[in-house]
Amino acid sequence: MAHHEIETQWMGKMQFNALVNGHTIIMDAPERVGGDDYGPIPKPLVLTALSGCTAMDVVALLRKAGIEMKDFSVTVTGEITKQHPIEYISMHLVYSFSGIEAYKTQALEAVMTSQEKLCGVSSMMKKIMPVTWDVVYNNECIFSNKMQELALV
Repeated sequence: MAHHEIETQWMGKMQFNALVNGHTIIMDAPERVGGDDYGPIPKPLVLTALSGCTAMDVVALLRKAGIEMKDFSVTVTGEITKQHPIEYISMHLVYSFSGIEAYKTQALEAVMTSQEKLCGVSSMMKKIMPVTWDVVYNNECIFSNKMQELALV
């Protein structure tokens, strides 16, 4: 079985540097809690992992089909608890595309394939919380499962 391994080193105050596949990620706390704010706090990196995983799937699928978008982004919002331990209780993604109208269906299919078959981060998150998504193509929402998913909770 394959595995991933990272190393995190305390750099002083509230700063930690994580070595991930030869790349350094700096995590820190805001000044109000004893850090220097040199990097993000750790928890939002979970959202980053989700957006990066699914976005890379989508781009790879579209490229394989010979489709290039003018613009593509993924925004992830995580709802957190108010009491400790503060944790995510749901995540919502918005996939935003700009491109030729004829590619709208392929963009949606790429998102659905990522969410239903490929994205390991999404698969892990779905085991512990609702993960919903919207697909926006040329400023028009062409898919949303937010209400369906929340009705199941």
